[in-house]
Amino acid sequence: MPVDALDAKILRLLLDQPRTSVREYARVLGVARGTVQARIDRLERDGVITAYGPRLSAAALGHPLLAFVHIEVTQGHLEEVADALAEVPQIIEAFSTTGGGDLLTRVVARDAAHLEDVIQRLISLPGVVRTRTEMALRERVAHRMLPLVETVGGTDTSAGTSSGASAGSGAGKAR
Repeated sequence: MPVDALDAKILRLLLDQPRTSVREYARVLGVARGTVQARIDRLERDGVITAYGPRLSAAALGHPLLAFVHIEVTQGHLEEVADALAEVPQIIEAFSTTGGGDLLTRVVARDAAHLEDVIQRLISLPGVVRTRTEMALRERVAHRMLPLVETVGGTDTSAGTSSGASAGSGAGKAR
């Protein structure tokens, strides 16, 4: 079932005020608590809402350096390498991709020397042919979902503005 305007309003509240009760969401929206709860349950069932929890800062956890590591894999070894990547705590995301490599990972590290150690660990994995690393200099658009929610829910009032786009906005909020 597609996300409608009420769903989008509920998602916006969940993103902006994740620790508020369903009862308060219902009050703000002017609908019954049961309606909000049923909508949230359906959004979870449909896979729109995938998780709840705090968004943590790798930098605050002592890993301020962020890099993107492209990994080229020997044919037939993608699953094996992907499973091995899951064992490396500094890899916070990994995607299979098209283009110049087979996998793209987001890697955090304490400093450049630590990043080198992590890359050396990756290179030593069976099935890894080569890696290519790009270090992030500065976050320009923080992870966000709210602008997308507003467009799919038919509630897009931004008209091209960058609601929630600045790196400083939403600090501490799960957007």
